[in-house]
Formats: sequence, C-alpha cells, structure tokens
Amino acid sequence: MARKQQFKRKKNIINGWLVLDKPYGITSNDALGKIKRIFSPQKVGHAGTLDPRASGLLPVAFGEATKTVPFVMDGRKVYRFQVTWGIETNTDDTEGEVVATSGIRPDKETILSILPEFIGEIMQVPPKFSAIKVAGERAYDLARDGEDVELEARPIDIHRLDLVECPDDDRAVFEAECGKGTYVRALARDLGRRLGTCGHVTELRRLLVGPFGEEDLVAFEELLEAAEALDEASGIDTLVEEFVLPVREAMDQLVEVPVSEDDAAKIRKGMQVLLRGRDAPLNCETAFASEAGVPVAIGAIERGRFQPSRVFHL
Repeated sequence: MARKQQFKRKKNIINGWLVLDKPYGITSNDALGKIKRIFSPQKVGHAGTLDPRASGLLPVAFGEATKTVPFVMDGRKVYRFQVTWGIETNTDDTEGEVVATSGIRPDKETILSILPEFIGEIMQVPPKFSAIKVAGERAYDLARDGEDVELEARPIDIHRLDLVECPDDDRAVFEAECGKGTYVRALARDLGRRLGTCGHVTELRRLLVGPFGEEDLVAFEELLEAAEALDEASGIDTLVEEFVLPVREAMDQLVEVPVSEDDAAKIRKGMQVLLRGRDAPLNCETAFASEAGVPVAIGAIERGRFQPSRVFHL
C-alpha cells in the first residue's frame, strides 16, 4: 500500500507583538497554540505566563520580536485582583483546598492602614503551588504529590498597591503595580494574615506588562472572528496589519541610537561602529541601534562605540 503523503503547512514570516487579552479558563500555552494555528508563524513565544484562572494581558512575540522578550518580562506589571476574606487555600486561589478559615472581616479603614507595609521592597514566600524549582522539581508537582513544600522568602518590589473597592464585607478589590517575580496569590494570602483573618484570590486580571497596556489589548474572540473571515486573497497579512505591533514597541525603555545605512550593514555583520553626533552617548549597558526607525541590533555602548549582541533581520 502506498504511504500517505504528509503535507506540512507553510510557515509565515511574521515579526512583531500581539498583545492578547487572554480569557479566563484557558492556559497561556493553550492560547499560544490557537495563535499558532491562526498565524502559522516560523517562530513564536509569550512573555510571562498567566494562570488559567487569570485573564488579561499576554504579550505574544513573533519572529524577531522573540529577541526582545526579556525586556518585556523584566518590565513592571499591573494586576487588578479580588480577595475574598475568611478562607485560605493551599493554592491561595479558588482552585485549592481550604486550609484555614476565619470569621473576621476587615473594614475599609483597617485595610487602608496596613497597605503601606506592602509597598517597596518586601520579602514574600511564593505559593506552594508555583513553578519555582525545588531540588530540580517544580514546587507544584511536589505539592500535588502530597509533599510539604517549604519555599524560602525572597525579595520582590511592589511599586503601588491601591484598594479599589470593597463590594461587600467578604471581598476587597486591589490594584498592584509590581516587579518581576511577584505572586499576587501570595500577596492576597499575606494581606489576609496581616489583617488577622484569611484571604485568597477569587479574581485576577493583568492590565500591564512592560511597555504594553490595556490600549494594546486584542480580544481573543475578535481575533478568532477576524481569522475566520479571511479569504485566500487577503491572506495572513491582513491579520498582521490589524493586530501585530512592530518589534520596536518592546524597547521603548532602551536608549535608541540612529545609525547610517553603511553602519547598519556593519552592525549586522557583528562589527563595532563609532557613534557620530554631538548627542551620541559614550557609555550605555543596553541600547539598540536603528536605521530609518527600524531596529538593527541590541547591544552595548562603550567609549562611544556600539557593539551589537543580538542582530535583527527585519
């Protein structure tokens, strides 16, 4: 019998960022899988996982944008989250088993009085059900196997923590602006304990990651509907034009050094170039060179010379 021939779907060359509004109830990898089926990109990844029970901003990098993922992941994040008082779970959200209860319900004034203690650099013990590795294994795998996981406290930065509203005695809604490595679930747990009660996250939405905010969000259903409406004549380019942001959007916090066409050609070969102009920086740990507004490479500036470390092919 003749072997059935297998055909591989053509991969599309796409460079840029899709800022997805991930719906509640699906994993970040599930969302990424659907995006792969829609765009069929040569290369794709996301900057910062969201739990299935969280919604909101999930930055997805295509092609050359994957080289800028660290700058997005290292940026500040903003979360809006609801804490329900009186119950603590072993996952610090609604997914886990109840491990403690309390009849105490803090009022608005009491909550506001303790918030300053959670702003700045603080120590936080991550949730037992987290992706942190313990002796080479994920903490959540050990916890699911019934092991008593003990994680060490580590420093995190919380730049802002606001009480948004108290819908009723049992619930409070907060907004936090924080740095890399912060667990909002652990923050809810610790707020509850500090207030003399228990607490766990019952709603969580991410509003900002690095340079990307709510104004950049693409609704998942909108993307699916647009993909279904495509015809062969318009192709995938229509989706890219409508929903994908340029690669440089991820580097708005970096120093930009414009270079000439000749210098851009040298940089793409990995060569150093002398930066010209009165305002050219002499030293900079991380910057990016651009030609006519198009990123050429990421690199460092030493003694007025740009040395590329990662070159873009745009």
